[in-house]
Formats: sequence, C-alpha cells, structure tokens
Amino acid sequence: MDHDNPLSLRQAKKLILEIIENGEVIYSRPHALERMRERGITMVDCINILRAGRMSEPVFENGSWRYRIETNAMAAVITFLSTTESLVITVIRL
Repeated sequence: MDHDNPLSLRQAKKLILEIIENGEVIYSRPHALERMRERGITMVDCINILRAGRMSEPVFENGSWRYRIETNAMAAVITFLSTTESLVITVIRL
C-alpha cells in the first residue's frame, strides 16, 4: 500500500468490500479483540460495520492510513495491509 497517499473514500470502500469477499479481515491482537469483548461487538457485527458503514477521511497515524467506518450504533477503525488484507485496529460502540 502507498504510505504517502491515502486511497480515496470510494477506492477504500471498494477495497474493503473486495477484501471481505475474497481476502482476509484481521483483528489487532490483543487490542481489537479485547475491545470487541468489552463492548459486546462480534466479528459478524464488525463485518457488517465494514460492509454498510460510512467511511470518514483517512488519518495518517503510527505509519499507516487509518479509516474510520461507522454505522449509527458502532464504528471500526481499519488500515489496509495489502490489497487482500485489512486490519481492524479497534471498534467502538457509539
């Protein structure tokens, strides 16, 4: 992935949908998995957030572009590791 330039929101949304169907969604260990457990958010919930949520402009943090995707009830922060893998960094119940 290009660390100098983020994907457009349209490109990022298309890529996350492709990764859900044909790639791998990875969960940050232990952080994302602990937050999911604490906040009662399942992996199915998380995939639904990624699939149906609204994506916010990316922020460059800790060496990668991070995208916040949110529904009315929950949000996830992700980064793309490659064109076939995304990493869920954290999840939030709104």
